[in-house]
This record gives sequence, C-alpha cells and structure tokens, in this order.
Amino acid sequence: MQADLVDLLRLYSIEAQHVANSFAHLQGLHHTDLQALAAVMHAERRGDPLTPGRLGQQLGLSSGATTAVIDRLERAGHLRRTRESADRRVVHLRYAEPAMALAREFFEPLGARSHAVMDEFSVEDLSMVRQFLTGMLEAITEHHREVRTRTPTAEA
Repeated sequence: MQADLVDLLRLYSIEAQHVANSFAHLQGLHHTDLQALAAVMHAERRGDPLTPGRLGQQLGLSSGATTAVIDRLERAGHLRRTRESADRRVVHLRYAEPAMALAREFFEPLGARSHAVMDEFSVEDLSMVRQFLTGMLEAITEHHREVRTRTPTAEA
C-alpha cells in the first residue's frame, strides 16, 4: 500500500509538472520564471509577499539571476514590484492581474475536475488526506534541505 501511495504521488507530481510546463510554453516562460511566479503566488496567498532576496533564496538563484527573472516577468506583465513598507528600499513582488487572468483561464478546468474528485469524499476523509499530504510535504522539504547543498561527485 505504501509503495502504491508513493508511486501515485510521484505520478501526480510528474503530471502536474507536465501541465505547468504546458502553461509555461503557451506563455513563453522559462522553467525558472514559472517557479518564480508560483512562489510569488503562494507567498501572496499566505499574506507574506516575497522580496527579491527571499525569492532568490527559494529558487536557489544568485542576486543577478533573480533580478533577471524578475525583470523578464515584469516586462511580460506577469509580475509587479511594489513598495509597501515604511522603508521604501523594501520591494515586494506581486502577481500582476493580467497574469492571474491567464492562469485562471488555463487552470480553471483543472480546478473544476479537482473539485469534482474532492466532492466524492467526506470532510473527515479530506482532513485525513490533508494530514497525510502535509506530512509528505514536510518529508520531501526536509530531504531537499539536506541535499540541495551537496556538491556533485566527479565521474570516474
């Protein structure tokens, strides 16, 4: 049973990446651009908008590479920089409305399909699934933290 669950999670992750790549391709976005948009969107949903520095940390990019991603996304109308704090030097990144409209149009059919599946389960069932997925997310996040600083080994 556990192997089946891990396989399903892996297959879901792969398929979700295919869908995301299709969206990126249709919008002319690089893979890193898409990751940046997702990070900005999730931070906004949590009520904690990202700064360029925090975005770079999340994506594992240098300051210069992060600025290049932000500039590309801003030029394309997907992202906007805002100054919302008393310290005018602090810049926050926000998902731009035109980009939100494009994402909604692309992902709404998936949302409808997902909600139809979830409607088949009770609140208690979904609560258990949420607990399981939260634990799995914590496990993979912790593993990622451990391995992301490793250096590649030289081939013999």
